[in-house]
Amino acid sequence: MGKAKVKRASTSIDMTAMCDVSFLLLTFFVLTATARQPETLTVDTAPSYSQAKLPDGNLAIITVGDEGKVFFKMSDPNVRVEALQRMAGIYGIEFTPEEYAKFKNLEDFGVSMKTMKTLLAAESADRTAEKQKGIPVDSTQNTSNELFSWVKQARLASAKILKDKAIEDGKDPDDIELMTVAIKSDADEKFPNLNLIIETLRNQKQNKFSFVTGLKAD
Repeated sequence: MGKAKVKRASTSIDMTAMCDVSFLLLTFFVLTATARQPETLTVDTAPSYSQAKLPDGNLAIITVGDEGKVFFKMSDPNVRVEALQRMAGIYGIEFTPEEYAKFKNLEDFGVSMKTMKTLLAAESADRTAEKQKGIPVDSTQNTSNELFSWVKQARLASAKILKDKAIEDGKDPDDIELMTVAIKSDADEKFPNLNLIIETLRNQKQNKFSFVTGLKAD
């Protein structure tokens, strides 16, 4: 006796709920995302085959270009404020809370401490690389080498903030990772200008640093 064939009913899936969830997630990511600010001093880096990536946080980048002009960038906004407070004490300059708030949102800069207030008072459109003369740098460890002071105070500020957070979380403050320092240079930059940066890092025993390069095609 043959089996009776069961009529198959067509199936349908209601995707309304899935679409609602997708649009909610998309809206969430759009509203919480932070737009990446363009760098003030753009350089054409040298190519290499290295695929190693820099960390997203706890990073300082020294950009060298335009015939030795130096810019400095700190990835953590809280480190920026702490570092500026320390620099203000070294160079005897007082900043207002409004100026600290502006510096906290400043991605990178290339001015001396004596013209920092002028930079913070300027509009965003006026903070171009052409109007910033670069951070003073030389082979000494004196206050004339402001890049030396910026790197040192940024590292100290980062260590202080990370240790305070580790203590607050009940972790060992000695296990924190030190700030990563990277050099981003134009491919055609002259060696003496780069050597000043390297010597500045070596003078504070920062012998481990990275170079930012472009990926060379196989």
